[in-house]
Amino acid sequence: MSTPAHRLAGLGLALPSPPAPVAAYVRAVRTGSLLFTSGQLPFVDGALEVTGQVAEGSDQVPPERARELAATAALNALAVVAAEVGGLERVRAVKLVGYVASAPGFTGQPGVVDGASRLLLDVLGEAGRHARSAVGVASLPLGAPVEVELVVEVADGS
Repeated sequence: MSTPAHRLAGLGLALPSPPAPVAAYVRAVRTGSLLFTSGQLPFVDGALEVTGQVAEGSDQVPPERARELAATAALNALAVVAAEVGGLERVRAVKLVGYVASAPGFTGQPGVVDGASRLLLDVLGEAGRHARSAVGVASLPLGAPVEVELVVEVADGS
């Protein structure tokens, strides 16, 4: 049986250290069997590799790159989940909300946020199927092109 840890390794990925909050909030809150993460940016080693709005054009973040960044943000959200509940084996994705810093006229938010959705499916398997919202916004914290929030259900035993 393939576990989330095996799937991560098969993808050539590892969970990063959970990003620390950048203001007065906690990285996750649990109520009952649900765990809600705070919004996660696509930090790699504590820094954003890319900033700006998403759109086609030479001075914008291309949608394909933003899709990769959404996957990175989702990986950070999974790192938070794993730290909070002791791993990913007992979690099922419930809801993903993705925010895309969108240049005027950009309407490809669903395609960008799909990077995060695909990562959840790749890592969690069937437990990664989730409801989702993809929202375009004018800007995001620290100039990030994308941000994701994740709600997971944690099975008994935690």
